[in-house]
Amino acid sequence: MSDTIHEENKMGTMPIPKLLLDMSLPMMASMLVQALYNIVDSIFVGSISEDALSAVSYAFPIQNLMIALSIGTGVGVNALVSRHLGAKDYDRANHVATNGLLLSIVTSVLFSILVLCFCGPFFRFFTDNQTIVRYGIDYARIVGGFCYALFIQTFLEKMLQSTGRTRLSMLTQMAGAITNVILDPILIFGLFGLPRMEVAGAALATVIGQTVAAIVAVLMNVYKNKELHISLKKYPFSLSIVKSIYAIGLPSIIMMAVSSVMNFGMNKVLGKFSDTAVAVFGAYYKLQSFIFMPVIGLNNGMLPIVAYNFGARKPDRIKGVIKLAVQVAVCIMAVGVMLFVFLPSKLLGLFSASEQMLAIGVPALRIISVHFIVAGYSIICTSSFQALGHGMLSLIVSVSRQLVVLLPVAFLFGSLFGLTSVWWSFPIAEIASATLCTVFMRKILREEIAPLYE
Repeated sequence: MSDTIHEENKMGTMPIPKLLLDMSLPMMASMLVQALYNIVDSIFVGSISEDALSAVSYAFPIQNLMIALSIGTGVGVNALVSRHLGAKDYDRANHVATNGLLLSIVTSVLFSILVLCFCGPFFRFFTDNQTIVRYGIDYARIVGGFCYALFIQTFLEKMLQSTGRTRLSMLTQMAGAITNVILDPILIFGLFGLPRMEVAGAALATVIGQTVAAIVAVLMNVYKNKELHISLKKYPFSLSIVKSIYAIGLPSIIMMAVSSVMNFGMNKVLGKFSDTAVAVFGAYYKLQSFIFMPVIGLNNGMLPIVAYNFGARKPDRIKGVIKLAVQVAVCIMAVGVMLFVFLPSKLLGLFSASEQMLAIGVPALRIISVHFIVAGYSIICTSSFQALGHGMLSLIVSVSRQLVVLLPVAFLFGSLFGLTSVWWSFPIAEIASATLCTVFMRKILREEIAPLYE
């Protein structure tokens, strides 16, 4: 990255509606491509067999933890860099960025070692089906063992986002996702003379896609990101900066890790009914990503705006962007509700669903989708907490929703009323989450945003 430019960033001057559109639309587009890849990937895997789809579903907590570590570190760096740029402290912003890169590299190495050592016992904990175990190990060893590109890609994308260059971040994500989608059928089914690799082919396509995205992200940062300059010589490792990064990023990591624990626990609850129930849960997660990913893209576009204007002490801009983001998120989620309520059979049919899978999945999608609109509000609130330096509040909301409410309710309802009742744990947990978000948001507006007017 080239030398810094000391001029007012658009995040502090552009009108809010235009700015949010400018920052978020590229991210939403790239997230839609990511969601499309997730669905296409599982469609191909589901066409192998239901066991293959179950194996990938069981592997989801591992993948989610990997994503949690990479994105969580990136969120901490993103928020800090944006805040320091808003305060015109360019040297500190560069120091944070350099230390963030070091953290991403070290974390990826440690995670790779853990997955290679423990993926076998992990899958055997869930099922005695040896086909599922074999598929799961093949998938996890490749995706987890070669996770370095994902960590580098994620970090560099956050650097582009932190300076408002979300269009460039979009290009890196799209490059990886498109590569992945193209390679999926070729490597899974052995097209063009290549060997048929099945689930391992899906994993290899994922890793190659991440590598392509990482290469594009490096080029974008080196040649286009003019406000940041990474230099290990000028900006050495700093324990105080690492603490600052994780003060914001660690709650995000734990939040997503909690999601892995939730998936782990839900797979265990559903596995007591059947492996098909686990496949339904896995299919749901792929399908809901098509609705949630655009909201997460909106979220990613909003976060640096809030952080920047907090550093620049511009409360009206902070409140304006949060309010607009909530409105857009709710509208997106409303579309998701209609799709899941009126087209559940067609959505599950994408995964070559059996009659048994449809019997379980149709009511599941309709019940779970009840919470989508409320979830849109909660997602924007928790991201706002992180941007304003209150990652712990986001953590409290996440833990409360997924561990304190969702899993216990799922276990209790499943034990007392059967499989269908398990799905009601999602809307119940989301109502509890939204209630906490409202309480915390009012407190922040009163104690931290209001004083900025003085």
